Amino acid sequence: MENYKLGCDIVKCPFCGCEESKVIDSRPTDEGERIRRRRECTKCAKRFTTYEIIESVPILVIKKDKSREVFDRNKLLGGLLRACEKRQVTIETLEKAVDEIEASLQNSLDREVTSIHIGELAMEKLKDIDEVAYVRFASVYRHFKDINAFMDELSSLLESK
Repeated sequence: MENYKLGCDIVKCPFCGCEESKVIDSRPTDEGERIRRRRECTKCAKRFTTYEIIESVPILVIKKDKSREVFDRNKLLGGLLRACEKRQVTIETLEKAVDEIEASLQNSLDREVTSIHIGELAMEKLKDIDEVAYVRFASVYRHFKDINAFMDELSSLLESK
C-alpha cells in the first residue's frame, strides 16, 4: 500500500526495504477505481507494482430517534420506487437521482447526515421528476396528519411553478 508524506510517495521496496522509488508507469484499472503504478527502487533498481485505491468513508445517517446507521442507497431507492409506483418513471431515472444524492453526500465534508436532510434531497429530486410522486413521498415523509396538511403541500407546489 502507498503512504503519503508531504506530497511525496513513500513506499518501501519489497526487495531491499529502501523507502525511495520512482514511478515509471501509471495506469487506471478496474474502470478507474484503482491506479496501478510500476515503480523502480532507487537503491537496488528492482521493479515492483503498487495499487492506489480511493478510500471511501461511510456516511452515517442520524435517524429521528438519534440512532445511527450506515447510509444505504437501496433503502433510498426503495422509498423513491414506492413513491413512483404506477407512474411513468423509469428505474434509470430513479437510480440517477440516488446517484446524485449519494454523490452530494459524499462530496460534503459531513460524515454524519440526518435522515431529514436525505429526505429533503429526495423530495427536491422527485419534484423535478414527477409531481405526483413528490406529493406521495412528502405525505409519508412529513407525516401529513390531515387533508389540510396535504392541501398546504399542494398549494406550495403550485406556487413554486
